[in-house]
Amino acid sequence: MKKILLLSLLSFVLPMGLSTALSANNVCANCSSGSSNGCQQCRMGKDSSDARKRCEKMGCKISGTSSCSSAANVKVCG
Repeated sequence: MKKILLLSLLSFVLPMGLSTALSANNVCANCSSGSSNGCQQCRMGKDSSDARKRCEKMGCKISGTSSCSSAANVKVCG
């Protein structure tokens, strides 16, 4: 009985921990409406100075950060 309980608990907890770890690398810069590249978000991976500079070189005027959108109506560059 304890094995079954432990396995069911692990089957719930492990995917949650894995998805949290993976989403930490799913960071996007939000591009303001005045950005020259037409993108609404720029994929950064991790929020770092180099990633921000790369997005700015692509024409993104960074207005903040968030997780990357998977919506069809959001243009994500990079």
